[in-house]
Amino acid sequence: MSRICHIDLDDSGLPAPTPEIEQERRVAIFDLLEENNFALPARDDRLPPEGPYRLGLSIRERRLVFDIRTEADEPAAEFHLSLGPFRQVVKDYFQICESYFDAVKTAAPNQIETIDMARRGIHNEGARVLQERLDGKADVDPDTARRLFTLICVLHFGG
Repeated sequence: MSRICHIDLDDSGLPAPTPEIEQERRVAIFDLLEENNFALPARDDRLPPEGPYRLGLSIRERRLVFDIRTEADEPAAEFHLSLGPFRQVVKDYFQICESYFDAVKTAAPNQIETIDMARRGIHNEGARVLQERLDGKADVDPDTARRLFTLICVLHFGG
């Protein structure tokens, strides 16, 4: 039961996403809810409430906020991560995504494949940064980290 069963993405106050960003968001949420590994470690010798968990993601005061609740909506944990370590990789990810979306319209297949490989590499780097930042707060596998990174990008887009 160490998984996320529901996601609330608080993008209130952010500009409306582009159609591409909205599609990335829908796919990431769908994929995340289909399959993920998310566990809260024991802290201060206290066992965390058991999952599955409801995850609220938001940006408040320039910090990424994870609000984790039980399936019954009881508080389980909350932690705030600095956005600083994510800034460059998010910027790089948006730039390569823009190149990818442009290339899909006109470029040759081998050019699209090259850009897509670079996009996946940057996405993997963002997931790695997220896993490092979550160390001691939450345990996630690489695929879950990738999907969460996509959602962070969606929030960062307007933040």
